[in-house]
Amino acid sequence: MMGVVITVTAYAQSAQLDADAKYAQQLLKAGEQAPDFKMKTLEGKTFKFAKQTKGKYVLLDFWASWCPDCRKDMPNIQRMAQKFAPMGVEFIGISMDTDREKWKEAVEKYGIHYTQVSELVKFQDTQIASLYGVKWIPSMYLIGPDGKVVLGTVLSDKMERTLTELFAPKGQTYGTQERVSIDGAKGKLTGIIQKPVLKQGEQCPMVVLCHGFGGRKDGPMFELIADSLANHGIASVRFDFNGHGESEGEFQQMTVPNEIEDAKHVIEYVRDLRYVSKVAIAGHSQGGVVASMTAGELGSEDIAAVALMAPAAVLRDDAIRGTVMGQQQQGDPADPPEYINLWGLKLGRDYILTAQRLPIYRTAMRYQGPAFILHGTADRLVPYTYGERFNDIWPKSEYVELEGFDHGFAQNIYRATDLVSSWLIRTLK
Repeated sequence: MMGVVITVTAYAQSAQLDADAKYAQQLLKAGEQAPDFKMKTLEGKTFKFAKQTKGKYVLLDFWASWCPDCRKDMPNIQRMAQKFAPMGVEFIGISMDTDREKWKEAVEKYGIHYTQVSELVKFQDTQIASLYGVKWIPSMYLIGPDGKVVLGTVLSDKMERTLTELFAPKGQTYGTQERVSIDGAKGKLTGIIQKPVLKQGEQCPMVVLCHGFGGRKDGPMFELIADSLANHGIASVRFDFNGHGESEGEFQQMTVPNEIEDAKHVIEYVRDLRYVSKVAIAGHSQGGVVASMTAGELGSEDIAAVALMAPAAVLRDDAIRGTVMGQQQQGDPADPPEYINLWGLKLGRDYILTAQRLPIYRTAMRYQGPAFILHGTADRLVPYTYGERFNDIWPKSEYVELEGFDHGFAQNIYRATDLVSSWLIRTLK
């Protein structure tokens, strides 16, 4: 039985990682004054831009009901409006429609509640497109309270990323943080436990976060997830695997099997904490492989939920082919040297040999609890089909694709981490 499959469109108008390089060349630049304009609303009233939005952040969304890319992008715009309008951002839809009824039908179909305006003439003939340098839709602008452009883009995820950073609480830490030292497979592991403020005797779930190949516990991906979880009553522990970051051990001795042992040690440590009610595990890239296999070895009796971000199950096939993290290696893959140089790191022979025989899916499928898999369609390190396969072997899984996203979800890390943390919150609470 396969799990649920959901497709999330990040941007539809181009397969490029940043379509702005092609489609946003003539948009106004940050710091330029946004031109004033008057236009009729869908209800026939006159909308005066400068007067009615003075002192506010304003998002201008250029779109049309006849534009397929605009229709695909609409859920992103709607999500932004739902999130940022209560924070004071004024959303204005600028339609390139010529038919009022089709415009109205689209507004009703998508449940658009923010102001809509149009000249009801052909796109190329509109004054507003000329004023704002719009040659492609969807296009959008963020205008600041001073009336100047903050961002012009054709990418809704870039806009959401900008809004998220602009309105993020400054210097705020959710819950409490504690540095811990845990015995691992190759020495002491350094970790950070972040937990909500709990009452005497109160318990909460704990999520173990596993970083990827050559990574570390610090960085926006796991910090954003940890903050969101703590804000919703869930603890987390992020740690450096052996040979990484602040943990002991040599990178040359690191293998996926001993990272699995590290993860098991961390799970054992947090499971013994009095305030922990149940344990879940999440991982990115190689950390996703470690999370999946750890869950398979321990089973759903010990692991309450699993979340994988771009799980790098390709590493087994790569090792057999003689490549590591997309880099072609010299020599015979069946008889690798003592180590290979990779980005200034010494990757040991044991890593390659153990990876070649790693029973990733066979081990992972022994886990039968709830699972979530997130993958980007533009991931060149790990094709998204490797993420899909986890969805095939786990009957209680949910698979989400982010169109045009790379291996690190750089297009909008906030969107990616929000999907993961939201699923964990729903599942664990």
